Amino acid sequence: MSQLASSTPLVTTNWVAENLESGDFVLVEVDEDSDAYATGHIAGSIAFNWRTDLQDPVKRDFIGPEAFADLLDRSAIGQDTTVVLYGGNNNWFAAYAYWYFRYYGHSDVRLMDGGRKKWELENRPFTTEVPDVKATKGYKTVGSDDSIRALRDEVRDFIDAKRGNLVDVRSPEEYRGELLAPAHLPQEAAQRGGHIPGAANIPWSKSVDPETGAFLSTEQLRDLYGGQGVTPDKEVIAYCRIGERSAHTWFVLHELLEFPNVRNYDGSWTEWGSLVGAPIER
Repeated sequence: MSQLASSTPLVTTNWVAENLESGDFVLVEVDEDSDAYATGHIAGSIAFNWRTDLQDPVKRDFIGPEAFADLLDRSAIGQDTTVVLYGGNNNWFAAYAYWYFRYYGHSDVRLMDGGRKKWELENRPFTTEVPDVKATKGYKTVGSDDSIRALRDEVRDFIDAKRGNLVDVRSPEEYRGELLAPAHLPQEAAQRGGHIPGAANIPWSKSVDPETGAFLSTEQLRDLYGGQGVTPDKEVIAYCRIGERSAHTWFVLHELLEFPNVRNYDGSWTEWGSLVGAPIER
């Protein structure tokens, strides 16, 4: 177990570099591009494939508690293990994995601020050597924290009641219905484009420094969200296309700004934009 304070959701690249040899934590890379790890990664890190490791193989949902426990056993992660996550795209899928850990009750989990991008910009080394991990047994999840997840019927009730803040973290083009996915991805997913009625568009990318990928300061983040009326006294639901970018925004609001009532709608636009009769705005 590391000497980090339990209330620290972020670690720096310096901290990771200085503590790589300590054995006090497990470093996990999670990328949108599942081939990125093989081309080079931080020494000692293991990889989670967001599609095959974190998603149910049959239904559209994330893995259940038994599959999550099995994944952590295979990764030699115990209940008391400090886990540090990092990845590409300014930690898109690392934040998504972080949200899973918190959902299943593993509280000792952190993000490496800036992810792969910042590590590379600092000319720190990558390796292609894969560590030899000796699987463990006995990881047990401690239930599921449904207070940080929103399902579609809850979102419908939320907008009908006109309570709190609904935050669409996608690009303005997706929000306006001009694109169904980020521009660099195949334009497939939902049957319709647009956004959920009443949602404010605050793209996830505005929360990070465009040069380094690191999060903005707490003051800058408060100004960013507060400027659109997103404040800690209100309930907040964030969504994107499949839930990974909105998990990044959930991390900002819930973990960095410590808003007490923030949920990630991981069904997001892929689900909402294909629902028969669901209200849509453009």
